[in-house]
Amino acid sequence: MKNELNRNYSEVTEFILLGFRTHPKLQSLLFLVFLLIYMVTVVGNISMIIVIKMDSRLQTPMYFFLRNLSYLDLCYSTVITPKTLANFLSNEKKISYNGCAAQFFFFALFVTTEGFLLAVMAFDRFSAICSPFLYPVHMSQKVCVQLVTGSYICGGINSIVQTGFTFSLRFCGENRLDHFFCDVPALIKISCVDTFVNEIVLFVLSALIIITTTTVILVSYAYILSTVLKIPSTRGRSKTFSTCGSHIAVVSLFYGTVFFMYAQPGAISSPEQTKIVAVFYTLIIPMLNPLIYSLRNRDVKDAVKRILCRK
Repeated sequence: MKNELNRNYSEVTEFILLGFRTHPKLQSLLFLVFLLIYMVTVVGNISMIIVIKMDSRLQTPMYFFLRNLSYLDLCYSTVITPKTLANFLSNEKKISYNGCAAQFFFFALFVTTEGFLLAVMAFDRFSAICSPFLYPVHMSQKVCVQLVTGSYICGGINSIVQTGFTFSLRFCGENRLDHFFCDVPALIKISCVDTFVNEIVLFVLSALIIITTTTVILVSYAYILSTVLKIPSTRGRSKTFSTCGSHIAVVSLFYGTVFFMYAQPGAISSPEQTKIVAVFYTLIIPMLNPLIYSLRNRDVKDAVKRILCRK
């Protein structure tokens, strides 16, 4: 039996991404919808990166972090979407074993890094509002680079651990993933060995990351709220807190979906529900983030006007 298991395991050299089980005509419609969303995502995030890079008035810690956020959104959307688009037009819908591992590794890297970066951005707002005189010291260029680098390191550690545990599983010939990309819950479901440890690792790591980052965010905003309420004028309070509005919206969207996907013990039990939520955070959120920050941010809108006027 063990020899047969090993033999079957060695035969799994590719996976079939079942994706969205709909009528063939709807596959073409989904392709167009996904393509439109991805195009908006690419244009929006690249535009945000270019605007922040080109405008001298946006060379501040807040916009340095925002530029990195746009880069992460662009990256993790690109890791998933092109392959999904290709599969909409293909009957085979295959991805190689190594391709699947690579796709998951980079997806986990960029998504986890974004979670930590959002916490860093909350700390940045806390420093700017609660300690304005010490802000240039607390958030110097060196510190900003260290914080972003630390976010990538934390993302890399999580990605290495998750990828190592997941792709050490045996799949015994079963290679049909009920998902549109390679993700832990779908891979765990088709494994032919006990996955209890993998499920615990997924839950513990996800919970640890979410608890750590959300604690930083919540504590930062608790202090921000306390400081804002001490401002005597209503206009002053509104202006100060408005700088945090976009970040709060992005944090709510990101953590709400990630918690639903990974930080629940039963997160791998509903494939169709999982796909819908996955579409939201792999396509919709990367598309919305630059729109939220540009439409709600006067500095970004003014920077776009200045760049266009130069031309």
